[in-house]
Amino acid sequence: MNLPKIVSEFRDGLAAGELLVQNCNECGKPNMWPRYACPHCQSENLGWLKSAGKGTLHSFCVLRQGAPEGFEADIPYAIGVVKLDEGVQLAVRLQPEGEEDWSAYRCDDRVEFVGKEDGRECALFRRSAS
Repeated sequence: MNLPKIVSEFRDGLAAGELLVQNCNECGKPNMWPRYACPHCQSENLGWLKSAGKGTLHSFCVLRQGAPEGFEADIPYAIGVVKLDEGVQLAVRLQPEGEEDWSAYRCDDRVEFVGKEDGRECALFRRSAS
């Protein structure tokens, strides 16, 4: 599959166990999801920073039925919106704490990047121990 560079670089980071955040080399502000121009200053001089992978869970949903086409075999799974400490938000998968158990998750929980979800090109997060 021939993916755009902004997608392939993010996915390459995930494959290497890193969560990358696009950063503007002109104004220094991060943005997510990757774009071709900075949403703050419109510069096309963009690069990548390795995220510390820590943030706050703003919202989440556990899907047990009715998954979108292509995701039926993944059920059950949980998706969430995480605001990273770097200031950007992204959609993530949430790691269960037991078999198919996301009951301990709460909005405003501190969460941390675990790695790439098996079989999917998305970031996997879990509740932080601290």
